[in-house]
Amino acid sequence: MVPPILIVAVVAAIALAVGWWAQRRQPDRPTEPESHTVPSQIDRADFVRPEAEWLVVVFTSKSCATCAKVWTSTQLVESDAVAIQNVEVHDDADLHERYAITAVPAVVIADSVGVTRGSFLGPPTSADLWAKLAELREP
Repeated sequence: MVPPILIVAVVAAIALAVGWWAQRRQPDRPTEPESHTVPSQIDRADFVRPEAEWLVVVFTSKSCATCAKVWTSTQLVESDAVAIQNVEVHDDADLHERYAITAVPAVVIADSVGVTRGSFLGPPTSADLWAKLAELREP
């Protein structure tokens, strides 16, 4: 028969070893947050009115209430020189994928050859959008 003192010693040694191991264990590194970007170049043929001097594209989702507000405010900047387009992820998933859009709303302001000259990740105010267009359109 094994003496009870030996059983207690073995259990205590195991408890100490587990405690020591738990304290020395390093926590997992925190995950890096996903970085969302907008395209630096777009193909104007993918969007409405490729002949327009400027294009404002609003990448949205039907499930995003903020996106609807952004689209409504963006419609106010449409003119002969500024084409606008709403690209909703469920209706135009191929464009979201092609331009690597991972967050909505995303607003892209592109020139006549498709170079992105301004953008907003998240909802811009109407004033911010107007100001950016005015800045870009100055000679």
